[in-house]
Amino acid sequence: MLKFAVLSMFFAGFTSVIAKVGLTGISGELGLSVRTLFVSVLVLGFAAVAVPLHEWSTLTRSNITWLGASGLTTTLSWIFYYKALKLGDVATVALIDKGSVVVAIILAWLLLKETISVRVIMGALLIIAGLLVIAKKP
Repeated sequence: MLKFAVLSMFFAGFTSVIAKVGLTGISGELGLSVRTLFVSVLVLGFAAVAVPLHEWSTLTRSNITWLGASGLTTTLSWIFYYKALKLGDVATVALIDKGSVVVAIILAWLLLKETISVRVIMGALLIIAGLLVIAKKP
């Protein structure tokens, strides 16, 4: 799990910088649309290779509903992320976006009944502190 999470972190970091360069001369909305087309094609290609055919039959209405809701929130997140990225510095926008970790911790506790340890609380507070330090204009 840790290996995949770290790889995700590195690719997400590259994504923000690459996207900022890609937005040169175009709107955030157009940039997001082009990026999403690439993501769709690549993810569908990945699914065609990595997901066994029999697994598709295990999808339930609940899976589709919750994953659809996740797709909706991802879309909204990306729309606002690209608007912010077009207008602001990558470091500031990316850090504020990563504040979603704190939101996820709270929602996982409230909705999924996940345990929040002192270590997790301290980490969340450090994330919030970092957010305040980096996002505050001098």
